[in-house]
Amino acid sequence: MWSPAGLDNGGFTFKTLIGSGAYQYRSGALDDAQVNSVQFTGFFLPGWRFVHGKTFVTVFGGVDLQHHSQAPYDPGSDLNGSHVGFRGAIEFWHEPTSTTMIAADATVSTIGPSYAARAAFGWRIADLFYLGPEIGGFASRDTYHQFRAGLHVTGFRFAWVEWAAAAGWAMDSDDRNGFYARLGLHVRR
Repeated sequence: MWSPAGLDNGGFTFKTLIGSGAYQYRSGALDDAQVNSVQFTGFFLPGWRFVHGKTFVTVFGGVDLQHHSQAPYDPGSDLNGSHVGFRGAIEFWHEPTSTTMIAADATVSTIGPSYAARAAFGWRIADLFYLGPEIGGFASRDTYHQFRAGLHVTGFRFAWVEWAAAAGWAMDSDDRNGFYARLGLHVRR
């Protein structure tokens, strides 16, 4: 994220996200066979940041680029290949006390279409990072839903890099429940 006035102030803010991940699902078009997919994403989102004390709300809207590779090829999925779409997002951060935080975010993309949301609460540990519970969800059309609950570590800073991680349990509409892990690296300028 970058803002000409700095991220501690309100005004124009630009967010770029580049990521990759692997996922599996069952395909009705392939007689309920498992499909393994790899996804590459890039979001380029101009937005506006609103700041009041220790409360930050940022609203974004921009280009969503995605590439999905499937094995075996699923003729029933329109996600295989490269796509360009629109993504909207909102992020909320609040520090009710000097040792606690509340965060929430939501996003929607025309690719899929897909929707995601997350909420977290944390306590400041040794003035190094926040630790606490998180919940989240993801949906793509009406064909797939996932719910997650776990623990997160947020805001561990080293120079201009901020680290975040989470782990917990995920449940989905394909009855494929299991462990999830997330690792994030944020460059804040």
